[in-house]
Amino acid sequence: MSAHHDTHVLTREEILSATSRPIGRGVKLASIILAVIGTLVFLFGVIQGENRAWQALHVNWLFFVSISQAAVVLVAVQRITTARWSRPVVRFLEGYVAFLPVAFLLLVLIFVGRHHIFPWTHEAPPVPEKAAWFDPTFLIGRDLAVFGILVLLSVWYVYTSLRLDVGRSTDEGAGWARGLRARMRRGFGEERREIHSTHSRQGWLAVVLCLAFGFFMSLLSWDLSMTLDMHFQSALYSWWFFMGGWLGAIMSWSLLTMWWRRHLNAYDLVTEHHFHDLGKLCFAFTAFWGYLTFGQYLVIWYANIGEETHWARLRLIGPWLAFTLSVVFLMFVLPFLGLLSRAAKVYLPTLALFALCSLAGLWLLRYIEVYPSLHYESAHAPFGLYEIGVTLGYLGIWGLCYSAFMDAFPRMRVTLLTSPYRDQVQVPYDPETMETMPAHE
Repeated sequence: MSAHHDTHVLTREEILSATSRPIGRGVKLASIILAVIGTLVFLFGVIQGENRAWQALHVNWLFFVSISQAAVVLVAVQRITTARWSRPVVRFLEGYVAFLPVAFLLLVLIFVGRHHIFPWTHEAPPVPEKAAWFDPTFLIGRDLAVFGILVLLSVWYVYTSLRLDVGRSTDEGAGWARGLRARMRRGFGEERREIHSTHSRQGWLAVVLCLAFGFFMSLLSWDLSMTLDMHFQSALYSWWFFMGGWLGAIMSWSLLTMWWRRHLNAYDLVTEHHFHDLGKLCFAFTAFWGYLTFGQYLVIWYANIGEETHWARLRLIGPWLAFTLSVVFLMFVLPFLGLLSRAAKVYLPTLALFALCSLAGLWLLRYIEVYPSLHYESAHAPFGLYEIGVTLGYLGIWGLCYSAFMDAFPRMRVTLLTSPYRDQVQVPYDPETMETMPAHE
């Protein structure tokens, strides 16, 4: 990669100019239409007193939030590893943060309709030891608190990244963020010092964000997904849950990178090497998700404890079997076998196909996390207007948030792509004295 950096370095103005094409009005209009459709379907279900409208709202919250939150943490991991390969494409991933504040409001809405979703609102805990855990005030309070902390940490981290690029750029971008961009430029100092101070600040902030993600998403997965069946518990459930979101973040990142490359005509900035790297990540975490899935199933099967086996058995019989098998094939079998070769990773139609398969499988996974536990006596899997309509609504809301973010800020990390000091961050520097630090520090 260093040889690649040394051959040709575009100027800041060239990159900003090459990546400044706004998102088309058609994309925004489509997002608005989808958001309106989803909202109307949800409101229709609420008026009709239909529990499935609320349950579909919850399924999609789990799907979109697990992906969006994992995406920001994946950005933080790029800092922890001081990755250089992702500099032209990582901003496409940072845009996911725009959905998280909206997701917090949606979580509040979900708790407003909790009686339509969660058994703990109207059923007694199966054992006395779980009574305190299922106390509504304690459960709702802790979930809002930990997700709020995750949102604040995520916004803070992406803010530091944006400031480094906005600090010396002209005020271009969507009008809604004009004041925010002005605040970023205020007090922006000498470029070399800003690069090192930002790198230093992001170093500890990235670690805090990753640790918070692992712990807080575990808590949210237990409260919002696993406890839909109040008798069930699994030690691997939280890993299985948030690594599914992690895989979804990488798969959707690959798709968006393809779209941005074509939309911006950025074939010199986003190359085959980036898609090879993205394809390797897709393959690696497909394998890891498969490992976690089989590991959880194997332990449940081998222990043969009723409190655990009933959850897996329910999803392997009746109307749920087809959904479960679809998840296995869409999230593991097809992407794992399909992305084995380098050619499949760099040939964009195949990479896009397997990424779409994985995302569809992840949505079905969130569906079978929720619906079988709430409709275990149903002879047919509830799937229709509410599930499809609310999903389209979420997709529209997510698209509006993402579009607003990407039209307001530079699309690439122009400072770390163009600055003569961009690779000094690979070596430890004291941000105060600007001197290199001894290796042991």
